[in-house]
Amino acid sequence: MARKLPARGKRKTPDAAASLARAARAYAKARYVLRLYVAGITPKSQKAIRSVKAICEEHLPGRYDLEVVDIYQNPEALKEGQVVVAPTLVKKLPLPLRRLIGDMADRDRVLIGLDLRKKQ
Repeated sequence: MARKLPARGKRKTPDAAASLARAARAYAKARYVLRLYVAGITPKSQKAIRSVKAICEEHLPGRYDLEVVDIYQNPEALKEGQVVVAPTLVKKLPLPLRRLIGDMADRDRVLIGLDLRKKQ
């Protein structure tokens, strides 16, 4: 029994622009998994929490998980998260993994670190 071979030379290759557009749409709908390490209930820690939550609510409504870890209450989290300084925001997903260290009040720096805004 003879097998029919597919026609050659007429393969459709996906348009590069269309592939990039699909990837951008998928990334725009991606769920963000974030972990914010803070040092106690200090004004600096509270400001970092408020800033990160405000950014997430504005730019990622309904598509983020934010876990706040107090390193005084959970010191073993420092080693697990490879955290040296608090506050530190870790973006676990979507990849690539990112760590933002220091003041979370600089919105542009946080947005760039979360891949929500491009560097200018």
